[in-house]
Amino acid sequence: MTKQRPVGERAAVRSPGAGRCGALGGLAARLRGLPPSCGPVRLVAVDGHAGSGKSTLARRLAEELGGAPVLHLDDLACHAAFFGWTERLADAVVTPLGRGVSARFLGYDWQRRSFSRPLSLSPDPVVLVEGVGAGRAAVRPVLSAVLWLDVSPATAWERGRRRDGPGLAAFWDDWTAAERAHFAADPTRPFADLLVRQMPEGYVVLSGPAGACTARRHDSG
Repeated sequence: MTKQRPVGERAAVRSPGAGRCGALGGLAARLRGLPPSCGPVRLVAVDGHAGSGKSTLARRLAEELGGAPVLHLDDLACHAAFFGWTERLADAVVTPLGRGVSARFLGYDWQRRSFSRPLSLSPDPVVLVEGVGAGRAAVRPVLSAVLWLDVSPATAWERGRRRDGPGLAAFWDDWTAAERAHFAADPTRPFADLLVRQMPEGYVVLSGPAGACTARRHDSG
């Protein structure tokens, strides 16, 4: 993956506070104020376990950002390689955004099992990258911030299975095994700048394990 700054060197993201009211608005303001990490773009990872609510969080945060583009990693992953999307991300998304031009690529169709859906991302000031593993080691060098939706795997996976129904039970068996293996080898939460927790109404945003650092020199290994 093309590196836009030395590995681990990201400006600190301070917690916008633990209050529920306006938590995402405050978070959006702080993300806008970060230095760009990929050409003119601030790439921000929204990571967490499958079923934790990342897509909803990304959608709501994008609204607070005035309609920021959202890359869903489901569009880059596929049945053959749930987590084998890093080169595709680098070539199809990071490289063009780093040049300040729109990324145009074919997204994966999970029913047809083919990369056949034309998609595009504009080089807006903030672009959200949503999906399991969005904050992985190979991607962190081009991220302005890593957000972790703080839901336990058991709770998240139960939600996902309930949402998708018994017809996808076998898929979830395969997915949870792959996710366990991925995070065991390449965890995101220890490197999260901010933890986001969903409450009965809204979200609470807290400093993450890496949030107190002004820069990271060796955030993997």
